[in-house]
Amino acid sequence: MAASKTTVGVIGLGSMGLGVARSLCRAGFETWGFDVRDAAILALEEAGGHAASSPAALGREVDVVIVLVATADQVRTVLFGEAGVAGTLHEGSVVIASATVPASFAVETGFLLSEHHIHMIDAPVSGGVVGAESGNLSIMASGPDEAFLLSQDVLDAIAGKVYRLGPKHGTGSTVKTINQLLAGVHIAASAEAMALGIRAGVDPNTLFEVISNSAGASWMFNNRVPHILDGDYAPKSAVDIFVKDLGIVLETGKGHTFPLPLTATAHQQFLAASAAGLGRQDDSAVIKVFQKLTGIELPAEKDAD
Repeated sequence: MAASKTTVGVIGLGSMGLGVARSLCRAGFETWGFDVRDAAILALEEAGGHAASSPAALGREVDVVIVLVATADQVRTVLFGEAGVAGTLHEGSVVIASATVPASFAVETGFLLSEHHIHMIDAPVSGGVVGAESGNLSIMASGPDEAFLLSQDVLDAIAGKVYRLGPKHGTGSTVKTINQLLAGVHIAASAEAMALGIRAGVDPNTLFEVISNSAGASWMFNNRVPHILDGDYAPKSAVDIFVKDLGIVLETGKGHTFPLPLTATAHQQFLAASAAGLGRQDDSAVIKVFQKLTGIELPAEKDAD
């Protein structure tokens, strides 16, 4: 059980943040959460957590804050906006910044929090909804030793593995950027491969069984293709997330004068899916670009809510 003196807040109760909050509740932490959606707040309360009316209100209650919103602009708002948490956290608190953002933004955020005498760990995560719900995320973390010391029990509750990447903010986000390069390219490639197989007349379930046990498989292939086979495009991670994340990868490459041709192609596929109105569907819906272009027949789709 967590020490009773440690109180944790989670800002952003989406598919990842809600799983993290539930893991914290199960581990015995007093857990507070904030989200703009009433359904997310209700789910947190059902798990034993407490709802805060704003990030600022949450900051008055907690010692450690995990930020799991979607974009850098959202991070800036929940930390430093009019009702931001940085204005109410006590000195010596820790912000675990887990949104996927550019490394330069992570550096800037750590500096601004230090001006409030608040520690930060640059700590993007991987592991998906299952990892969040089971407390088995991989965390790519960088920041000062004191921040890790103060929040180690929290990290232990939500992660299967914490990769300590050094004291400098930005390192964690750089490693996550590379991870997202591979993740996005693998999803786009998986969709292309399945679409070609379907067009060529191969049964998609048979194709998945063979490839998932062969050298062409990847974690993303094995994880995302079942969404396609089930016709289930309810977003676990949305198309627009990879429009954003691969955009970060490309900007990182530009900043280092480094060509990224595979990333650029995958980014265009996700952009095409978003432009076709699929941005809020599961990222596996990128296969529907091929459906629109070629008329292939995908497995029957589950009715959307």
